[in-house]
Amino acid sequence: MLEATNLSVVRSGKLVLEDVNLSINKGEFVGIVGPNGGGKSTLLLTVLGILQPAHGSVTVFGHNPQNVNFNGNVGWVSQSAASIPTKMRMTVRELISLGTLSTSNLFSFRRRKNDEAVERALELVGLTDLAEMDIARLSGGMRQRAVIGRALASNAELLIFDEPLVNVDRSSRNGILKLLDDLCHNENKTLLMVSHDLTAIRQSAHRVIYLDGQIQYDGKPSAIPDLSGLAGLIGLQHVHADSHMEE
Repeated sequence: MLEATNLSVVRSGKLVLEDVNLSINKGEFVGIVGPNGGGKSTLLLTVLGILQPAHGSVTVFGHNPQNVNFNGNVGWVSQSAASIPTKMRMTVRELISLGTLSTSNLFSFRRRKNDEAVERALELVGLTDLAEMDIARLSGGMRQRAVIGRALASNAELLIFDEPLVNVDRSSRNGILKLLDDLCHNENKTLLMVSHDLTAIRQSAHRVIYLDGQIQYDGKPSAIPDLSGLAGLIGLQHVHADSHMEE
């Protein structure tokens, strides 16, 4: 589903990613951790086609993301997606409906399909009862659920998250992790999540990648060293330990 081959990316004249090789299969939940400036967000932006490789290649569904409109097959939840201005007047349903814009047209059967997709997304994120509430009145955790629902409304097969657990309380954090787990195991979605929360990655992901310019570790969450041990990985080119966890 997603392949990066000898991928190098330069930003503002600085080499941020160097010779990254990565393969993600359908139905995997992959967590990415690493230090600030290690290239985590750069990798996501390259996968989305926003940044161009300086060397190597990245493909999503077999295509160069810069040359293809995935028409909703890729859902993106950025770190600031839930930072919605308090003056913005929009219901939960309206926000989630934005996810269908890439598939909208004037035909009534398509509108019905989009309506069904919105209802399904509301159900999946547990916000059906709050569908008509103003989004600004929701807690940070509930707002994050709504933003995830917007990505789901497009029927995306690949969901990409950049720090989805930022600024949410512990209860909301656990609820979001359960939601992501359900999306992967029950809905067969493929998830790629950047997070500084190593505990969350260990708890939920099939596989964890430690990225610091290059991939320093790619393997089972249970086998990754603790945070103090991660510093020792920085000097290694690549540590590989059963990167595809058996189901």
